[in-house]
Amino acid sequence: MSKAAPAIGFVSLGCPKALVDSERILTQLKVEGYRIVPSYQKADAVVVNTCGFIDAAVQESLDAIGEALHENGKVIVTGCLGKREALIREAYPEVLSISGPQDYASVMRAVHAALPPAHDPFLDLVPPTGIKLTPKHYAYLKISEGCNHRCSFCIIPSMRGDLVSRPVDEVLREAEKLVAGGVKELLVISQDTSAYGVDIGYAECEWRGRPWRTRMTALCEGLAELGAWVRLHYVYPYPHVDELMPLMAAGRLLPYLDIPLQHASPRILKLMKRPGRIERTLERIQSWRRAVLDLTLRSTFIVGFPGETDAEFEELLAFLHAAQLDRVGAFAYSPVGGAAANRLPDPVPEELKEDRLERFMAVQAEISAARLQRRIGRRLQVLVDTVEAGVAIARSSADAPEIDGVVRIRDGGGVAPGHFADVVIERADTHDLLARLASGG
Repeated sequence: MSKAAPAIGFVSLGCPKALVDSERILTQLKVEGYRIVPSYQKADAVVVNTCGFIDAAVQESLDAIGEALHENGKVIVTGCLGKREALIREAYPEVLSISGPQDYASVMRAVHAALPPAHDPFLDLVPPTGIKLTPKHYAYLKISEGCNHRCSFCIIPSMRGDLVSRPVDEVLREAEKLVAGGVKELLVISQDTSAYGVDIGYAECEWRGRPWRTRMTALCEGLAELGAWVRLHYVYPYPHVDELMPLMAAGRLLPYLDIPLQHASPRILKLMKRPGRIERTLERIQSWRRAVLDLTLRSTFIVGFPGETDAEFEELLAFLHAAQLDRVGAFAYSPVGGAAANRLPDPVPEELKEDRLERFMAVQAEISAARLQRRIGRRLQVLVDTVEAGVAIARSSADAPEIDGVVRIRDGGGVAPGHFADVVIERADTHDLLARLASGG
């Protein structure tokens, strides 16, 4: 009997972009014959893919490294926190290796050093889609690495570097394989989806016998040919986003945009080193909604940024009322090690930051609830994620996995996860919808 292949435990933390990094590492591990196991005790070594964006994420990553060392002893660290090697070494000098994000080669070298591979090509088969950490029916599609922005609160460019776009043909071929493998929803991610291709001059590539530019609009046109839901994240509201509206209006692209706005005060946006023409953004949102009646808009905001006055916070609330965004996430500003914003004067007291966050979320909860009420009585197509005790948990075009709401189908025991269903909306609360199967749905 041949010796069992080495076993790797894997801990994946952070955002969807980090999740894609984890999937690529896991795929390479499987290609080389390693077994992936679900517990520390069964693993010969553990890889921890860390996050390091905000202080809470840094602590979560350090805790995960410590737990893996305590439970297993052999730990390889990668990901965003890997850029702060001294911090990790000070806390845990015994880790085997530390590397930054997207450094797949360093991770594999560390694995090889700790556990030489024992590959059996007849047994260690990998599906064409690679190893995925998401359910089989949806997948994240990362179109670029890094970012050209220098937001004062963010250290991602120092961790992931400047924008590096993947050639459009490479992305479309990956998407094609995913859909052929059963993926029903593609979630397009990057640090700045609207800037896709600018670093390579929107280079032209060939896919399916015709030329395509490495540009957001062309990419979306190509993805629309695959017959899957296509959902766009991290879309900055640049003018060329207008070009996507016909695709959404025609039902070829999900009518959903995730736009990271962060604030609405021109002065605060300038301090953040973000685009400051918020009135233009509001005009663009209104024009998008005229073009695509069912458009869902999600955004994220920071309250309590250094120097934020009561009047500027009121500007932010007024923008919420005017923009009527469907989905919103927010957090109170907290300093991030290495961020330029740490040097700004007039920090907002913690108690005031939390008070503003509470007020902000209360205003948005009213807006979200009112917008969901408009869906009562409508027939919608949904994608089923799970079925529990006769109730199907699904998502509509308005709902990205894990960050938005869900549609609960009360008579959904007969539908299968990963399949589409037609439902009629019966009730709504602040975030979620209750539905029944439509006739023939």
